[in-house]
Amino acid sequence: MKKKIIGLVEDVIIFGNNNKEKTFPGRIDTGAEKSSIDTKIASELNLGPVLRTKKIKSAHGTTLRPIVEVEVELAGEKMKALFSVVDRSHMKYPVLIGQNILTNGFLIDPSKK
Repeated sequence: MKKKIIGLVEDVIIFGNNNKEKTFPGRIDTGAEKSSIDTKIASELNLGPVLRTKKIKSAHGTTLRPIVEVEVELAGEKMKALFSVVDRSHMKYPVLIGQNILTNGFLIDPSKK
């Protein structure tokens, strides 16, 4: 399988359960085990149902977050992946792409714009 080369920030298409799709800038984070998505996006695109909740450790402490399965497209690759839902309104990027997606054949090139 040929690996897709992506940069530190990539457009991510999120497919909602209400037949809507939207594109958001996604921050690529090799240190994050799971991907996360902003609560406003999850609500707007009617993402869910919540499969479970999970304790997530971050720089802001440990929180209990809902986990949902989301259909996404990254660098032309469409897939389903688990995302934690969290308020990311204070962060620059509303979507964070973690290892659970990156292990699907992606290489990160920090110089790629």
